[in-house]
Amino acid sequence: MKQEKSNLLYEESIKRIPGGVNSPVRACKSVNRTPLFIKRADGPYMFDEDGNMFIDYIGSWGPMILGHRDPEVIDAITSVLKKGTSFGAPTNLEIKLASMIIDAIDSVEMVRMVNSGTEAAMSAVRLARGYTGRDTIIKFDGCYHGHADTFLVEAGSGVATLSIPGSPGVPESIIKHTISVPYNNIDAVEKIMVEKGNTVAAIIVEPIAGNMGMVLPEKEFLGKLRKLTAKNGTLLIFDEVMTGFRVAHGGAQAIYEVEPDITCLGKIIGGGLPVGAYGGKREIMRYIAPEGPVYQAGTLSGNPVAMAAGIATLTKLKQPGFYETLSEKTNYLARGLRSAAKKAGVKVKIYTTGSMLGLFFTEKEVNNFDDAKKCNTDMFVKYYTNMLDRGVYLAPSAFEALLFHQFTEKIF
Repeated sequence: MKQEKSNLLYEESIKRIPGGVNSPVRACKSVNRTPLFIKRADGPYMFDEDGNMFIDYIGSWGPMILGHRDPEVIDAITSVLKKGTSFGAPTNLEIKLASMIIDAIDSVEMVRMVNSGTEAAMSAVRLARGYTGRDTIIKFDGCYHGHADTFLVEAGSGVATLSIPGSPGVPESIIKHTISVPYNNIDAVEKIMVEKGNTVAAIIVEPIAGNMGMVLPEKEFLGKLRKLTAKNGTLLIFDEVMTGFRVAHGGAQAIYEVEPDITCLGKIIGGGLPVGAYGGKREIMRYIAPEGPVYQAGTLSGNPVAMAAGIATLTKLKQPGFYETLSEKTNYLARGLRSAAKKAGVKVKIYTTGSMLGLFFTEKEVNNFDDAKKCNTDMFVKYYTNMLDRGVYLAPSAFEALLFHQFTEKIF
């Protein structure tokens, strides 16, 4: 595979952009490659500057559940562009997208639009602290909630990929209020809640972990978190930035039938444009300014172009059978991968839910971040390299889930 143009662009990029990329994992350092520079995309395919074509399994890290350049999404964006790109004032589009989210997710009665998943999670925690009058936050090792100071303790995604335990620039005075425990370890949470429950503002969790690879919650894990938080006056926050509108129309909480107090969203609700949101019960959400004392604002929050893309995307996701069909495709691919691994004598564990798939090079079950870190990452590098050279575009990290789209059937 030729990538002369990508290599030249990377040489220019590193002179102007730290590491040559605007998000660390894109640098491909953990897989010993230089990044490909993408020129265009269409349906299930992406094309780089050298003209190479790839089947896309990243989907812009989650948003592109309809594939690239969906005609109805493009039409919606184009229609709004003719009227303007940003107003800094309310529009009817914000109400429409908010209503679609509220209709889809039972636990959400009001929603606030922001510009990214990081901003949604950061704002949700601020709201939880303001609402409860407490400071402590419990999170889980390997769960990634964006790059806000509060969350960079044993985080997943790029932090895990680059083997960074935390981050310089994050004051000890901030992270001392964050407690991180192993994912799926309800006993550890119970112990903390017995000792410090009256100081814990919120427990934040990915209901299905997607940033240490994809790791499923053990039976009753989420339900027990709900009971513990309710007992102690602590808020339960589900970070569904990845799983929201991906694993089901109502998110992971609809699958596991556990309602959090606050839900964080992003990715799919923007149809490929920068969007985040957080929502929850009316009583809690009314603590946000201008109704309440907890301040949060954003110049581009509710941007009309992004709202239009989100509305068009969520409209198509309501088509009967959409999620069932996508789940069938995911399971079909999982069976094929297991079969191929068995024939090759390669030990793997593969997990699926909805349109998400986790692949780990190990013979042991993966239930948490420690399990994921013990997997054979060298084997993943070989797998990634060979797949890329054969035209399959994967996340350049052993700690990311595979995310599928409606065109997945065309690649079998």
